[in-house]
Amino acid sequence: MVMVLGPVADVPLSRINPVAQLTAIGIVTVVLLTSLDIVTPAIVLAAELCLLPAAGLTDLRDLWRRTWPLLLGAASVGVVNVLLASDADPVTGAGLALRVIGLALPGVLLVASTDPVRLADALTIHWGVSTRFAYGALAALRLAPLLVAEFEAVRLARRTRGVEAGRNPVARVRLLAGVGFTLLVGAVRRGSRLATAMDARGFDSGITRTNARGSLLHPRDTWFVLATGAVCAVAVTVSVLTGYWSPVFIG
Repeated sequence: MVMVLGPVADVPLSRINPVAQLTAIGIVTVVLLTSLDIVTPAIVLAAELCLLPAAGLTDLRDLWRRTWPLLLGAASVGVVNVLLASDADPVTGAGLALRVIGLALPGVLLVASTDPVRLADALTIHWGVSTRFAYGALAALRLAPLLVAEFEAVRLARRTRGVEAGRNPVARVRLLAGVGFTLLVGAVRRGSRLATAMDARGFDSGITRTNARGSLLHPRDTWFVLATGAVCAVAVTVSVLTGYWSPVFIG
């Protein structure tokens, strides 16, 4: 199954400045990393799910292709903690799974609604991120869909040659490791060529670069960050009032 990357289209959430979205993600991350209960991530995740239409993620099949690794990882975290932790129960496992989804889903929303070029511009203008780093990350993000396409091409090529694992899980892992190594070698070579090309175009000159597109912050960006803080505050308050709140800094 192929994971889909990149923005969906011009959607309502794309009108929020990328640095405002990153600030909101930072608030959510701090709250969820300091709360071990089930109520806080449940409320935060419910608010995040309300943003799916605003990010253009209304097609369930597209949403599944974008989030199945996240859901699989969250389920694994919950099950493993219930089975291996001596003091864990299904409620604790469900809370941890919701926590993982609540931490990762904002990144899915950001990728689905934000053009990487806008993200790089916003980082360099508003947060003063090095242009070499920002546009290097932009180039890497642009190549991510190519990596996904190469994975599918290598998998189909091996199947055409009759190299299949069948129902043997060990053989599946071995074949997956072989495909991963092939992709790693190709990615390293492509990254080296890209770095050389970027340095040849002056990205390593040390000269301050100008920005042709610009990036503006609007009042809606402030309201978006404030709304995120309000949702997190409500989540923690409800958790405290219901007696479920379990912060990590209290043993």
